[in-house]
Amino acid sequence: MKIFGVHAGRKMGNSEILLREAFMAAEELGAETMMVNLHDVHIIPCTGCESCTMKVTRGGRPDCVYKGKDDMDLVMDHWLKADGIIVSVPSFMMQPQGIYTVFVNRFLPYEVAFLLEAKIIDKPPQRVAGLITCGGSTQNWMGLSLPSLQISMFTQSIKVVDQMMATRVARPGHVVLKPDLLARARQIGKNVVKAIQTPYDQVTWLGDPEDGWCPVCHSNLMMQGKPHWDGVSFEIECAMCGAGGTLKAENGKTTFVLAENGLVHCRIYSDGRKNHFYEIMETQKQAFENLGKIKAGSEKYRNHAVREIKSPSAAAEGE
Repeated sequence: MKIFGVHAGRKMGNSEILLREAFMAAEELGAETMMVNLHDVHIIPCTGCESCTMKVTRGGRPDCVYKGKDDMDLVMDHWLKADGIIVSVPSFMMQPQGIYTVFVNRFLPYEVAFLLEAKIIDKPPQRVAGLITCGGSTQNWMGLSLPSLQISMFTQSIKVVDQMMATRVARPGHVVLKPDLLARARQIGKNVVKAIQTPYDQVTWLGDPEDGWCPVCHSNLMMQGKPHWDGVSFEIECAMCGAGGTLKAENGKTTFVLAENGLVHCRIYSDGRKNHFYEIMETQKQAFENLGKIKAGSEKYRNHAVREIKSPSAAAEGE
């Protein structure tokens, strides 16, 4: 039973302490643990070149153009082999720390739906996760953090079973003064182990059942729905998982009610992500069929003279 942890905070800061607390609880139940601080590895930011998606849509392997040039494979080797994942990332300006975003933006070549389509794997790995975020303020300044962490899980077909937000922990180590938060992190470690030991088709949410409006991913982020590429439309959508439905007010309480077909574009499930795969294929086809028009339409921007800022080292490399 292997659990891999990822954190992106200061050494022995609050995110690392909470991760270690979760690990200690998991280790007591027999788990083998390993972790990485993303500040200790080198990961090149994704440039959006689409090489991985174009390769897989043509029947090839979705390898990244940076494969072998940084530490992404090193980290993902442990990530992909783990039975459970625990991510602990501080919240900066409502969102997770930026280096974690750089990491997850490189996930596409490891996307389970892509690996299945390319026949690199024959079945989805059965993995679960617990999520932790922490910051110096309240939810008001951290509201996008947990949903952002959840986004990085569904692209990897990982079931999130619990999550926590540690608020008002402003300085490194501050969390040790808050035993309730340490206890909550321990519970995440226990819940991840419990989920690993449960038959995968029976794994369910183990956190607070009242956490979040969405009954699928337990996110609080709702948005007005707009038509999808295939014409499907909902009045309200979960901004995190894409579940569709409507809001219902009853007895002074508002709830999110799933539509009958509300999971057709839900990113939590592989069918919903596969639907997006075909959207990518159709969109790429439209672009390739109009390469001449794209080149002609881009000409005025290519000839637009504007001063740019570049680092001295980048300028020297270009000479």
